[in-house]
Amino acid sequence: MDTGQVIIDQAAHAAVIQNLTEKLKEHYVFPDLAERISERIQQCLEEGAYAQITEGALFAKTLTEHLQEVNLDKHLRVFWSPEPLPEQEDPAHQNPEIVEEWRLGASLDNYGLYRVERLAGNVGYLDIRAFFPPEWAGDLAVAAMNFLANASALIVDLRKNGGGHPAMVALITSYLFGDEPVLLNSFHWRTEETPRQSWTLPYVPGKRFGDKPIYLLTSKDTFSGGEEFVYNLKTRQRATLIGEPTGGGAHPGRIHRLHPHFEASIPGGRPVSPITGTNWEGTGVIPDIPADPEQALPVAYRLALQSVIERIAEPASAPFRRLKDEAQAALQGLETP
Repeated sequence: MDTGQVIIDQAAHAAVIQNLTEKLKEHYVFPDLAERISERIQQCLEEGAYAQITEGALFAKTLTEHLQEVNLDKHLRVFWSPEPLPEQEDPAHQNPEIVEEWRLGASLDNYGLYRVERLAGNVGYLDIRAFFPPEWAGDLAVAAMNFLANASALIVDLRKNGGGHPAMVALITSYLFGDEPVLLNSFHWRTEETPRQSWTLPYVPGKRFGDKPIYLLTSKDTFSGGEEFVYNLKTRQRATLIGEPTGGGAHPGRIHRLHPHFEASIPGGRPVSPITGTNWEGTGVIPDIPADPEQALPVAYRLALQSVIERIAEPASAPFRRLKDEAQAALQGLETP
């Protein structure tokens, strides 16, 4: 259906906002802010801020801007669908047909694991665009981390990572720490009295990466679960971050249907780091080495090669001498115009 064929009138405005305010007050992670946000959008409605808007996409965009004015929560959004949304009371993740469609799409995206490679100089490279649930992609993540286990340094590219499931973040992170479990975050949910804790695993299939150098690539598009991954490693001084500050969205939640053509993402929880006592909401994660995202990989690769060379002590065995020669040649190639 063409978006132009669906006219959004003032009755639709009122219905969407009524349902949205009800959902906010019931589910939003901060009840006091839910009241303030609801008052804000109700005031906009009464003052006629939406009266001339007849295009669904524009109404969703405008409403999202007003939602975020109060506390800049980037997970708090309204979405427009030109096609009618399924009529359902239960969350989408409880609908088998919707879940199966999500899973098919994830599989065609290789579950967010776009590239795993050994670069010259025995530097591992992993490009992760999303973190899907371990029950979907755990075997693929395990295979990737075992492929990288023998690398002398590791670059993890999260410049296009839009987020995902905390359990997959924990699984992949487990390969980057030791056997002793590490508390990553406690997730505080509005509807639950006890926080859910996210830990690294005491056992992983295959081989852990060890204490070798790790470099993480970030951009403003690194968001949500991608930010959790880099935040967890940065706060524990386990990796060097290179790129630009991340997007600044920490609060997880779910999608709520508001209208046959509108739905909203409403955060119902917040992660709390045991290191900082807070999270990256609104601030993003600040890189250790600022760099244009397009140049972040060459910067990280240069540092990784230098670390490989520096960690080979003299006198070195023949295999390490060959590796050192390979790393020096790769480094020279980067520095030669």
